[in-house]
Amino acid sequence: TLDMASDIHMPGPVCLIENTNTQLVVNPEALKILSAITQPVVVVAIVGLYRTGKSYLMNKLAGKKNGFSLGSTIQSHTKGIWMWCVRHPKKPNYSLVLLDTKGLGDVEKGDNQNDSWIFALAILLSSTFVYNSMGTINQQAMDELYYVTELIEKIREKSSPDANEVEDSADFVSFFPDFVWTLRDFSLELEADGQPISADEYLQNSLKLRKGTSLKNEKFNLARLCIRKFFPEKKCFIFDRPTHRKKLGQLETMHDDELDPEFVQQAADFCSYIFSNSKVKTLSGGIQVNGPRLETLVLTYVNAISSRDLPCMENAIMALAQIENSAAVKKAIAHYDWQMSEKVQLPTETLQELLDLHMASEKEAIEVFMKNSFKDVDHLFKNKLAAQLAIKRDDFYKENIKASSDRCSALLKDIFHSLEEDIKQGVYSKPGGYRLLMQTVNELKKKYIQEPRKGIQSEEVLYTYLRSKESVIDAILQTDQNLTEREKLTEVQRVKAESAEAAAKMLEEMQKKNHQMMEAKKKSYQEYVKQLAEKMEQERAQLMAEQERALSLKLQEQAMLQKEGFQDESRQLQREIENLKNNMTRSRKKCILI
Repeated sequence: TLDMASDIHMPGPVCLIENTNTQLVVNPEALKILSAITQPVVVVAIVGLYRTGKSYLMNKLAGKKNGFSLGSTIQSHTKGIWMWCVRHPKKPNYSLVLLDTKGLGDVEKGDNQNDSWIFALAILLSSTFVYNSMGTINQQAMDELYYVTELIEKIREKSSPDANEVEDSADFVSFFPDFVWTLRDFSLELEADGQPISADEYLQNSLKLRKGTSLKNEKFNLARLCIRKFFPEKKCFIFDRPTHRKKLGQLETMHDDELDPEFVQQAADFCSYIFSNSKVKTLSGGIQVNGPRLETLVLTYVNAISSRDLPCMENAIMALAQIENSAAVKKAIAHYDWQMSEKVQLPTETLQELLDLHMASEKEAIEVFMKNSFKDVDHLFKNKLAAQLAIKRDDFYKENIKASSDRCSALLKDIFHSLEEDIKQGVYSKPGGYRLLMQTVNELKKKYIQEPRKGIQSEEVLYTYLRSKESVIDAILQTDQNLTEREKLTEVQRVKAESAEAAAKMLEEMQKKNHQMMEAKKKSYQEYVKQLAEKMEQERAQLMAEQERALSLKLQEQAMLQKEGFQDESRQLQREIENLKNNMTRSRKKCILI
């Protein structure tokens, strides 16, 4: 893969998904930028209410003083998700994609339905999800996070969950981003029970549940439970007010030395954490996302929403798989063609020589496909590749026969030309002419046999040629007055015996070729099955790792619930744990079948 990071030239952000007139529309210009990024992408999305200082942090992550709109500029009128792709400052093999949501909670717009979709898309597309709010983590801040509680309704992991399979956070953990809560203008002392605590401990304490079954307590617990269950990693940063309230509007133009030093350090710590800890965007099955893959995800999700359907992780991966598996087949075939053009010179001396070259190139082609493919349901694309490679093998076999036949025919024409001319001139139509003719024929046959690289049709073409001359040679034999009738009869029988022997040899050679072709097909199938088994084992190991991770997170959450005394919630989680363990048992059984 070419390193395309240096080709990212974005002087500023562009709108990726526009939220207008109750419609979500994808911007083709933004997709074109994504399609050029072949490196894996770290995707950081920031979400929060209108004008809570999100853009300042995003500009810092982009390494620029401005770009994402800070004030009342034209950008603030284009609602939706804005994108800025930059070189990753700490990981040269990755690109950093920053997504900033515009206009959430904007009272003038008042489109809660689309706000909810924008929120869901930010989670679906990112590997780190930053939630930005003002002040402390209080009930109002939690209420503003109500979108999270809708996510289970808005996002599906599977297109059609099995009837006996509860769809829960175990599935979501594999593709949900890490969660970072940034608290702006934070004015409290960080302490609990008179002891200083970290921002992370403050977040952990804020996510504790309330006992009691009242409606108020259920509402209090809902968002907290969702954050605890959905997001695999949780982090919190607090920020002092950057400057005097009157100067906040000039934040974009102010130098760091004009800002509160605590705030400058807090912003630096936040950026350092994001650069060091934000992971590559990865889909279920360990599939790393690059620019074109992110482009496909954006289109698949937005198209689903526009069709009034639910964004579905499985459908998005299947759409991606269709595109990439088709490309993987083409890539594998191109590799095979290149290898064969480099190695093969037709005609080959033997069929086995050609088949060995085919099998070596085929093995590499299958490796190329396996490396570039994923989620190939029912091995549809692998079978397509196998069928195309079989056709190519058979085509090479036919081309090899033709190349050999053409070369042998040309050689015979050249070598036997003078003999044919002499026959026409009657050179052998005289007493003793037959012996002279046979001597000449044997010398020319020897000359033909000594010629190199005639290929697999060498004997067959010679046999066919000599058969075509039998009547002419027989006429010279019958008219040769130096030979007795008995000698002529003996010669005719010898020629017949030779011809029968040659025909038997031809048949044996044909059977040998058929056997070699069958062996080649068998070896191709064995190679295909071997590499398929290796690929399936890799995918199974990845699935098991994801399930182990989900189980670990669930057990941690269950331990916390039990410690906090929430037995009902703990029992509900136990059902999810049992369901996950059953899935893991099924995965292990699949491994045994492989």
